[in-house]
Amino acid sequence: MIHVVIDLEMNPVSKTFKDIRRFTTDEIIEIGAVKLDNNYQQCDEFQCYVRPLYGEITKHITKLTGITNETVADKPLFPEAFQNFIDWIGTWDMTLYSWSNSDINQLKDECTLKIPEYDISRLERQWQDLQKAFDDRIGLHSSLALKHAIGAMNRDFEGTEHTALADAANTAAILTLLQDDEEFFRVMQPVIDLLRPKKLSQSIGDLYPELMNLKLD
Repeated sequence: MIHVVIDLEMNPVSKTFKDIRRFTTDEIIEIGAVKLDNNYQQCDEFQCYVRPLYGEITKHITKLTGITNETVADKPLFPEAFQNFIDWIGTWDMTLYSWSNSDINQLKDECTLKIPEYDISRLERQWQDLQKAFDDRIGLHSSLALKHAIGAMNRDFEGTEHTALADAANTAAILTLLQDDEEFFRVMQPVIDLLRPKKLSQSIGDLYPELMNLKLD
């Protein structure tokens, strides 16, 4: 059994492609992933830029990811890039992880549009939402951003945020920590303590003394 942590960077489909936007509002422009062995130790990595079909890279995405139109100009289209990723995994004896389900949802949309013959449901069955697993473990009822989860572990984010391979590698560090309950709670206890509801030390009368002076007619 291997463990594969994936991250995708995406670019919005141009609004001029109204028919396409009914299938997906974004296109994948980078795939990054790391492979972990049975002991959750990193043993390989994958990175590939993807050339979008429906619009140029926006200024906002370039600012966020560093990816420009020149970066992807000679890169493979999604069907080839995705097949390269599947070939790199090399086995179905694996579990896939990402930070939230947005990545698998994007793959489902894009495979439906660009590789309709591919059965994405098999991949989906082996997918786990690591963000939810992390939030559930510490009792958090809202979704924590990746950089904040890394910060909560008292770690610096390694690499550049919003680059697919760095995001995948940092997510993999969280996956590894989740395998050891004792170490996880040792590391996360200060954060858990901050999130724990504080007991009320004051009565309503202490908080609102003016209510105690009211008389009923």
